Amino acid sequence: MSAFGKSNETQSGALVKNKPQKKKPDFSLGLLRFVMLIVTAVVILAVFHIPVTPEDVTEMGAVAAVFAAVLILVFSIRKADEWERAIVLRLGKFRKVKGPGLFFLVPFIDRVARTVDIRIRVSDFSTQKTLTGDSVTVDVDALCFWLVWDPQKAVLEVEDYVDAVVLSSKTALRSAVSSHDLSTFLEHGDLIEKQIQKEVDKKTTEWGITVQHIEITDVQIPDELQDSLSRVAQAEREKKARILLAEAEIVIARKLEEAVQVYSRNEPAMKLKILSILNEGLKAGNSMMLVPNSITEELKTKDIFGLQALNELKKQKEADK
Repeated sequence: MSAFGKSNETQSGALVKNKPQKKKPDFSLGLLRFVMLIVTAVVILAVFHIPVTPEDVTEMGAVAAVFAAVLILVFSIRKADEWERAIVLRLGKFRKVKGPGLFFLVPFIDRVARTVDIRIRVSDFSTQKTLTGDSVTVDVDALCFWLVWDPQKAVLEVEDYVDAVVLSSKTALRSAVSSHDLSTFLEHGDLIEKQIQKEVDKKTTEWGITVQHIEITDVQIPDELQDSLSRVAQAEREKKARILLAEAEIVIARKLEEAVQVYSRNEPAMKLKILSILNEGLKAGNSMMLVPNSITEELKTKDIFGLQALNELKKQKEADK
């Protein structure tokens, strides 16, 4: 039974690592290096003459030295995309965070230890066979939205910050599941998500990482509990329906009580109400209506429908004849 509408295709209980997307080949840096080498070669050929005799070995050495220097300079160029930051180490010690754009490294001294993506990431994780507060075994799948705001801390203080975030989120989720009953977990999932997010973010802030949101995507309940939970939900809905009906009856009774008081103080209003009821019955097309004698006697004496006046006119016409 799934308590959440969103589906998750990850296998329950398995730690799923973020597989980095394969970057499209970027030939811009290689093209830049190639152009610089071509320009250097052209300049060297234009300034220096190619040695053809053993006496020009000195000139040949100068040309080789210039070319080697340019070659080292070319391959010391690095490039980072807008969303990337490069952690540069100099002789094993942290030097600086480089990027985005082009930057230079000192050859044979500096190196890029790791490139960090500072965009928002999504990591999926799950807990297998976790007991709730009321001893119900559930499998929970969730998503963690997080980002690196300090690449230096993320690389230097944690061996693998991606696994650290996922494992911390998984541990916090297990703790939240075991500390709440199943009904509370299903009905107030948003509050539990916020609780997990705060707990994980408190830990990852020291690593230069912010957890923005935890989202529970799926809760798998044992099959044997599905029928009982369905019956409980159906009984709860029937209970609410009966309560609403009873409240409506109370409101109607109070309004009728007020109407009785108004009609008891105002006899003409009561008669108009009776006439309106008769009118509604006639509109419905009823060929026969059962009316109390008291009402017919009242209508006869008052001649509301004009029947008495019509009889008098008929009698007067017969007398004239």
